[in-house]
Formats: sequence, structure tokens, C-alpha cells
Amino acid sequence: MSGPIQSPAAPTGHATFRHFPLNAWYAAAWDHEVGRNLLSKTIANRPIVMYRTTKGRPVALADACWHRLAPLSMGKLRGEDEIMCGYHGICYDADGRATFMPAQETINPSATVHSYPVVEKYRYVWVWTGDPALADPDLIPDLYMNDSPDWAGDGRTIHVNCSYQLIIDNLMDLTHEQFVHGASIGHESLSESDFEVTHTDRTVTVTKWMLGIDAPPFWKRNLQDRFPDYEGPVDRWQIIRYTAPSTVAIDVGVAKAGTGAPEGDRSQGVTGTVINTMTPETDSTCFYLWAFARDWCLDKQVITTRLREGVSGVFFEDEVMLEAQQRGIEANPGYDFYNLNIDAGSMWTRRAVQRMIDAELGTDVEETTEKAADAAVAMSSATEAANAADANGATDGGTGLGAEVARDVARHRTQPTAGLMGRGF
Repeated sequence: MSGPIQSPAAPTGHATFRHFPLNAWYAAAWDHEVGRNLLSKTIANRPIVMYRTTKGRPVALADACWHRLAPLSMGKLRGEDEIMCGYHGICYDADGRATFMPAQETINPSATVHSYPVVEKYRYVWVWTGDPALADPDLIPDLYMNDSPDWAGDGRTIHVNCSYQLIIDNLMDLTHEQFVHGASIGHESLSESDFEVTHTDRTVTVTKWMLGIDAPPFWKRNLQDRFPDYEGPVDRWQIIRYTAPSTVAIDVGVAKAGTGAPEGDRSQGVTGTVINTMTPETDSTCFYLWAFARDWCLDKQVITTRLREGVSGVFFEDEVMLEAQQRGIEANPGYDFYNLNIDAGSMWTRRAVQRMIDAELGTDVEETTEKAADAAVAMSSATEAANAADANGATDGGTGLGAEVARDVARHRTQPTAGLMGRGF
């Protein structure tokens, strides 16, 4: 349905990450948040008002009345599925068509507001912000464990004052846990162990195994839910699965060391899935909907609550760091990030997002995204060589190293002392 719809903001520089596509499903809210009330949200710079009809259908309309652009969220619900503008009383149905105008019987046929495609799935209400004709529900990321009877869990929503893409960076490189979350889930093996990165046009997977390690406090307690007397070493895994543009499901867990977890036998361990889906609000703010689902002791609500509160504390530490990073970006306009080996996963996610944006804008997809691909591939080998040189005392003592591609050739550059400093969190 046509009608008032806010135009996207103009793209900004690389470091500010105004990089969200519109032809995408974004998790607007948890299902229980959308009811017979008016819920105001901004998604991808678009003001939206959400509610349910009396039959339970979730609705998302542009939050701007056709008449004078007053926010419909300041109105009220009327009848089974209508919303009434709080300014002059014009009413709209769930498809955005005007059904009533004050002091006249004729309804202007142009009186509509934009109605966004909505799907309720995996305990979230998803909104498609782009071309309604392309809104295929099969494109919603698979988060089945969030409402499967074979899993138990819960989560929350965080409003974060940073670009949604900074959260994706954070989730694609979990070595930061060693430094940001050292008291709970961090372990020195995170930055010592190897990892593997694979990708398609719309997905990126980062796989890391840590074998025969001491369990960090968070995982030691979880494993003892099932095996109370076990005190020995564990095999730990982190399998990060990204789906463009903004969903990351992380398969995590530990098992008794040497019991076959790397080969697929997790019977002597505990498995969790950290569900993360980020919804851009503006260029520099976002909604972060997360949950932690587990496959052990499904009937114990005390464990569900403990895990939810524990993960909340971990994510608060991330929130503090990411908001500080956003402020650093805004204080250093035009600054290009430096990349380490650990950034390979996030670089591929940026390529996937850029491909989606290019397709929407009709720009040269291959020219833009192939440069990003070259950078992602070249970065790994360049930083590996530089790190090796640094270990042999061959560097000039710079504080950090990053790779860039110039004329299709990877070269290494020493990080200057001015500007943002890459610290490998």
C-alpha cells in the first residue's frame, strides 16, 4: 500500500556504517510486545506503528497520517482492525486504507498510509521495510530453536546506541571474550586457537574448536547441571552462523574432553544457541533482540532464568564497549578500520550486506563487492605474514597492523598513533 514513507538517509562514510538494506526482514519486536496497543518503532530510519487486530493479526503501518503527517501512534485503536489518528480522527484499516474522514462521507481514494509486510515467526514479529513484492517469508533466518519443544530458553531486547553492524562485528569475532568477558566466558584459548571461515552470498560461518581446556566459570556450571561431579578438562566449540543482513546464531557448548564432540557426539556435553538478530533503527542506533536456548534440563525454569540473567550481564559488557566504539567513530570521521586475521568473518558479512544494497540501488554489484572480497581474502594472508614478521622482530614497532587493497594488490600498513586504535577486542 502506498502512502507516507520516510526516505532512507543518504549513505555516509565507511566508518559510520550507514549500510543496511531495505529489502530484508527485520525483527521488530518479540511477539508478546505486539498486542491491542500502539507500539511505536523506528526501523531502518522509518517510523512505524504496530498493533494486532482483534483476530490476532500483527499490523505495521507508516507512523504518519496521510492528512498532516501526525504520528498515528498518538491515536487509538477502533473496531476490529482500525487505527484512528489522534489529530483529526481519520481512520485506517490494517492494510493502510482510509475508512473514515470527519465531516464528510466521501473517502479520498488517495488517503492511504504504507502497510509493511509482517510475519510472526520464532517468537518474533518480522517487518519487511523494502519492496512489498519481494517480501518472501522463506528469507526469514532459521531460528527454530527459539520456539522448538526440543529447546528451552528466553531472551530480551537491548536498545544500543551504536550501528547494528558493530554488533555483528562483535559477534563474528569471539576472541574479544578473553578481554571483555574474562570473568565469565573468556579464556586465553580464544585467541590462541585456529578458526575456519566459510561463506556464501548471504551467509558466513566461523568455526572454532578449543580442545582439552579448563572450562571457564559459565560453562563449568552449565556442564555440571548434567554431570555434577565432573571437574576435568573440556572440548569447547563456537560455530557462528551469520545470515544477511543482521542475524547471527551461535552454536556454543562444552563436552567432556575426548568424548567425541568434534566428530559430532555431544552426548557428554551441553549445547546452547545464542540467538542474535539486530534491527537498525537509525544510522547509529539499533535494537538487539537476543535469546539463549539450550538442549539440557529443559524442564528447569531456574536454569532458564539463570542463563538469561547471566547472558544479560555479558551483553551489558558488550553494550558498554560498543557504544564507546560508536562515540570513537563519530569523533574520527573518515577513519578506515584496520583488520586482523580475527576480522575475516566480519569482512565477509560486510560484503554480503553491500551486495544487497548494490542490488537495491542498481549499482555495479560485482565492482563493489569483488573489491570487498579481494580485501577479505588478502587480509588474512597479509596479516599472517606481518604477524610472523613481527614475531621475528622485523617490524618498526607500530601499535597495530592492517591490510588494505590498492590496485588489486594487498599491502600492509603500519597503524598511525593518531585516530582510533585497533585493539583486537
